[in-house]
Amino acid sequence: MNPEALIMLIVAIALVWGGLVAAAVNLFRRPDQSAGEDLPHTPSST
Repeated sequence: MNPEALIMLIVAIALVWGGLVAAAVNLFRRPDQSAGEDLPHTPSST
């Protein structure tokens, strides 16, 4: 592989993995607040 192809490969890999890390950090900082809202509401009988 020529040097230009290797540079493009490294940039592409860094972009994909960087996006994955950024998404994971974002989810850990601000978790999805809508998790569990799709469950049906069952009123408790007291």
